[in-house]
Amino acid sequence: MAAAKKAVLGPLVGAVDQGTSSTRFLVFNSKTAELLSHHQVEIKQEFPREGWVEQDPMEILQSVYECIEKTCEKLGQLNIDISNIKAIGVSNQRETTVVWDKLTGEPLYNAVVWLDLRTQSTVETLSKRIPGNNNFVKSKTGLPLSTYFSAVKLRWLLDNVTKVQKAVKEDRALFGTIDSWLIWSLTGGANGGVHCTDVTNASRTMLFNIHSLEWDKDLCEFFDIPMKILPNVRSSSEIYGLMKAGALEGVPISGCLGDQSAALVGQMCFQDGQAKNTYGTGCFLLCNTGRKCVFSDHGLLTTVAYKLGRDKPVYYALEGSVAIAGAVIRWLRDNLGIIKTSEEIEKLAKEVGTSYGCYFVPAFSGLYAPYWEPSARGIICGLTQFTNKCHVAFAALEAVCFQTREILDAMNRDCGIPLSHLQVDGGMTNNKILMQLQADILYIPVVKPSMPETTALGAAMAAGAAEGVGVWSLEPEDLSAVTMERFEPQINAEESEIRYSTWKKAVMKSMGWVTTQSSESGTL
Repeated sequence: MAAAKKAVLGPLVGAVDQGTSSTRFLVFNSKTAELLSHHQVEIKQEFPREGWVEQDPMEILQSVYECIEKTCEKLGQLNIDISNIKAIGVSNQRETTVVWDKLTGEPLYNAVVWLDLRTQSTVETLSKRIPGNNNFVKSKTGLPLSTYFSAVKLRWLLDNVTKVQKAVKEDRALFGTIDSWLIWSLTGGANGGVHCTDVTNASRTMLFNIHSLEWDKDLCEFFDIPMKILPNVRSSSEIYGLMKAGALEGVPISGCLGDQSAALVGQMCFQDGQAKNTYGTGCFLLCNTGRKCVFSDHGLLTTVAYKLGRDKPVYYALEGSVAIAGAVIRWLRDNLGIIKTSEEIEKLAKEVGTSYGCYFVPAFSGLYAPYWEPSARGIICGLTQFTNKCHVAFAALEAVCFQTREILDAMNRDCGIPLSHLQVDGGMTNNKILMQLQADILYIPVVKPSMPETTALGAAMAAGAAEGVGVWSLEPEDLSAVTMERFEPQINAEESEIRYSTWKKAVMKSMGWVTTQSSESGTL
């Protein structure tokens, strides 16, 4: 019986999905895109000072090994032979910055997470050096100068961490985003690890020219980054190296996509104009703009969507980035203690069915798109003696929906063709109240695949389709049909507009809260 079952399955593909709040390893059937098994481990976030967000790169790496081992055990219990796993893809939280020692394999400092704000004064100093009539950083990278991207985090590490300075001098330092750190470690680390990244992750560093698809000498000079520490840039779908340890030793790592690009691929948004919104720690709306770079007039980023093979064309996307989505639920759980598990928020919100005039702007890391306002901070307003924790919970869910509406409005203005529906994915989409609220606030249907792990699916597709692996076809006729759940708007448009305009008033009140913090210098 077991032998017959193994024969039916055919080739499998694994995906590491290393997110901000957790690491997962998932295994898919490459012929049906069915999820067979997975394992998940939550990752600790450290907040050593106000506005600082760090993670331990060794903990991240261990969590990847643990998820792989546990998933392989689960497959064994299902009588699935793990030798059927023909390739592994990597998808990751983007921008988060690691510098490590190539001789010992040890990180030289914690990973500085994308949400971290310690570089605000670095950003202000640098922005004074950009001529008003020639924003060469934006025109080369598609990105605004912000604490969000890797270059300023790396600059901070080079300026403030003695161990990093010493390692760079002695030619021992390597820089990478999380994908690079994982691929280097998994392919051997100090014993021959492959130091590479893909075009999507490189496009989030502020050091990468999205037109020539190379590290940009002028940008590296502007940020004063030594080019020798940067990884080699590869396509999102090719064999980078082989796993050197663990249950899947010898399996090629052949897909690499930043998590938002991976979700775009996993949602099959391969056509110009197709878009998806992912609800994770943050919220990210990406619209495929085809082979052309489209620059936004409304606060969106221009970014690399994917390049699915060495000789394949590069595709671009417009992106609306919201810093805090799922993170607000984690904050209600860990900081305020009004829920014990993230799932409980739905129950609280359901009890009241309205925020009763309470608005929550979770600008914990300033405001990202469409405002790019680093001085903003979180506020809860419209409180009365009637307000209770259920209303705050409801307002937190509404905040995610309002923020999505802001980036969708910007996207519609930039593209000129309004989206007729919104394709969604990510952990928070399991929350039915959130999905219904989202349809009501956008006033268009929200469409969710029944298998919400589209980020991991995208990484698996890239890995399975790579030259030399060839177990996953990305031809339109071969892509399996996905079953969808649909949420239609249920309130009238006028009510939707009134709530949205009140939200905008709350956003204005969150701005201009902070002047540059003095807490960022000092050598470590």
